[in-house]
Amino acid sequence: MRTFMISRIPQCLQILRSPSRLFHGCNRLRTSQIISYYDSVNRCEKELPKYFNFASDVLDEWLQLEKDGKRPANPAFWWVNDEGEEVKWSFEELGFLSRKTANILSEVCGLQKGDRVLAVLPRVPEWWLLSIACIRAGIVFIPGTSQLTAKDILYRLQASKAKCIITNDTLAPAVESILPECQFLKAKLIVAKGNRDGWLNLKELYAVTSADHKCIKTRNDDPMLIYFTSGSTGSPKMVVQSHSSYGIGFATSSRHWMNLTPSDIMWNTSDTGWVKAAWSSIFAPWISGSCVFVHNMPQFKPTVIAETLSRYPITVFCTAPTAYRMLVQHDVSSYKFMTVKHCLSGGEPLNPEVMEKWKIQTGLDIYEGYGQTETVTICANMKGMKIKPGSLGKAVPPYDVQIIDDNGAVLPKGEEGNIAVKVQPSRPFCMFSEYLDNPEKTAACITGNFYVTGDRGVMDEEGYVWFVGRSDDIINSAGYRIGPFEVESALIQHPAVSESAVVSSPDPIRGEVVKAFVVLAPAFASHDPEELTRDLQQHVKKVTAPYKYPRKVEFVQSLPKTATGKIQRKVLRNKEWGKA
Repeated sequence: MRTFMISRIPQCLQILRSPSRLFHGCNRLRTSQIISYYDSVNRCEKELPKYFNFASDVLDEWLQLEKDGKRPANPAFWWVNDEGEEVKWSFEELGFLSRKTANILSEVCGLQKGDRVLAVLPRVPEWWLLSIACIRAGIVFIPGTSQLTAKDILYRLQASKAKCIITNDTLAPAVESILPECQFLKAKLIVAKGNRDGWLNLKELYAVTSADHKCIKTRNDDPMLIYFTSGSTGSPKMVVQSHSSYGIGFATSSRHWMNLTPSDIMWNTSDTGWVKAAWSSIFAPWISGSCVFVHNMPQFKPTVIAETLSRYPITVFCTAPTAYRMLVQHDVSSYKFMTVKHCLSGGEPLNPEVMEKWKIQTGLDIYEGYGQTETVTICANMKGMKIKPGSLGKAVPPYDVQIIDDNGAVLPKGEEGNIAVKVQPSRPFCMFSEYLDNPEKTAACITGNFYVTGDRGVMDEEGYVWFVGRSDDIINSAGYRIGPFEVESALIQHPAVSESAVVSSPDPIRGEVVKAFVVLAPAFASHDPEELTRDLQQHVKKVTAPYKYPRKVEFVQSLPKTATGKIQRKVLRNKEWGKA
């Protein structure tokens, strides 16, 4: 008998099934509703089941509701690519195929509960089957971006002690080049149409593998996912998430930030190697019984994004601020997004200027959310809240978010400090378990009663959190503390600026000054650089506090970015300080 039937889903999931109980028909959140909401989520945390498995306790329940005709006819998964190929799965088909995949991992590859699998794949349907299959089999899933090099893959295999790697024919040669150094690796699966010596072919195994699989019983705190995340120093850390932290933890943001229901079709553009793919392309939409939409685009193209939003019945759209910037520069006002009703953003701060242009061009607001690999959504502009452009929104239950000083003391409203989450006397269930094999780093992220995010921010009188910058990105010039995001937000309002990154640069008098690396809009590419520099400096002085203006400006063709599109200020900063 299942341990976590729909009738006994914790309170936060029950709210999702009956959203009218809270927030229904209201444009603003009333105090009584907020209190009721917090109480419900707090009860959810106290009533977590001892055993929980997202595949059997959520996906298979939607499967049954689908069979009983109690769920809308939307597919559970809808995948397309630029070649016109299309895949649609119901929850029943998703269950059938993921059980086959679980048997492949367990019976063919010989993997057992607790073993680790590294999957380095682009946005192909098999990635979703593998993620769910690992949950069914109690295997720990480790996603990696398909832009990893052989050196990156080797580090991940050695650090995680993964017993299986799954990739495609493009990356298979890189894996083969490092095999002599992979002492823990026992199995290699390839997602490809043709065979490759020494590899098991996943597509061929589907034809001969049974779909009769009994889901492994997993405790709520058993490890489910490991993500490698870069810090300011050292090699990437391994963040461990449990079956409940992500499997239940996204219930709140699914309904009240992402605004999802069983009738919705959600498109999140994230790369499979980025944690946002787990957030918005697995757990949050499927908790609410929504359809996960995927467009397998090798490269981000504004025209393809706009055409996809126009062509398919997507209702909820989520992409990174960098993508929104590119879209508004392209000008999407000529496209008709007939079904899109809710837009989301996360991963990096969103400039108010971009939000305004998107609203003008599409008539839609962008609801920004904030979180980390170590957490679920920490802050968000939730449905019904007044949006303050440039803010991260308010704390998302069950998190108690505060701005603290370096000693762990809560700072007064309006004072800049460290964005932190209270973890004492009770640690929220939707936090990461640990940095694997790194107890020192796990302990170092705690200050007093708080988990410190490493981000700097300010909280206003209404509880909205405003991002200032990473702790190590803050520029201290002649005693003035300057957040790069503020300067970047000012610069992007100038028509000459397509994109910018602001870092500190050494100065003999002020210690360090603000330097802006600017990618010019095509129409300004031939302008006189000295004249443009003076123009941009004067512009920033007018838009924000004069002391924040960039005393140095360098025009570049592009900015260094991570595989997921985040600007790497650290690379530019190291170059300035001679550390490159």
